[in-house]
Amino acid sequence: MQPRQEGRAPRTGRPRDPQIGRTVLDATLAVLDEAGYTRLTIEEVARRAGATKPAIYRRWPDRRRLVLAALATRLGTARTPDTGCTLCDLNEGINVFVAAFRRIRPGVLEPLFADCAAEPEARETFMTTLFDPPRAAVAEMIERAVARGDLRADLDRELVLDMLGSLVHYRALFGHAPITGDQVESAVEAVLGGIATDYPALLAHSREVAGDPRTHAAHG
Repeated sequence: MQPRQEGRAPRTGRPRDPQIGRTVLDATLAVLDEAGYTRLTIEEVARRAGATKPAIYRRWPDRRRLVLAALATRLGTARTPDTGCTLCDLNEGINVFVAAFRRIRPGVLEPLFADCAAEPEARETFMTTLFDPPRAAVAEMIERAVARGDLRADLDRELVLDMLGSLVHYRALFGHAPITGDQVESAVEAVLGGIATDYPALLAHSREVAGDPRTHAAHG
């Protein structure tokens, strides 16, 4: 018997290939777009990715987390504007995430959330993956607007975030009605009318930036 060699790290197998991970996520999105969440199977994802089920499960322990990781790659490219125009930024920023959620097949988010809801860790992953990024981006825009003096310093940031994000989240999650640019604009108008230090000045500035008097007509 050979003596045991102390200090040697245990063998952990071959290192993971990051390219395989990207291929699996791309395959997951393709299956998700075609079949939806409830009909997505690890077997089909593995077949399309040229991988094995064990290789997928080593990275993602279940279907929920695999789908969330794939959707994160789709939503993670969204960026919000910083033009110095509070009205413009909030409208355009929220529409960035409306466009991102539109890239998710209808009927995916609702069953995915239902699948995650019963397990606290899975529910937390759902929220941090899909809902927290746009919320954080809007929070940054609000902080910039407060720093510029456009919004009241004493406003309840968390409440404002919920009010601005609820239209996108509710309709993206349940899909009971479309989300239009006019509806986003109306929601921003309703919120800013109560939290702006000088709403008419914000409106005038947004029109000046756009160079079009018809811009934000719903606010005039």
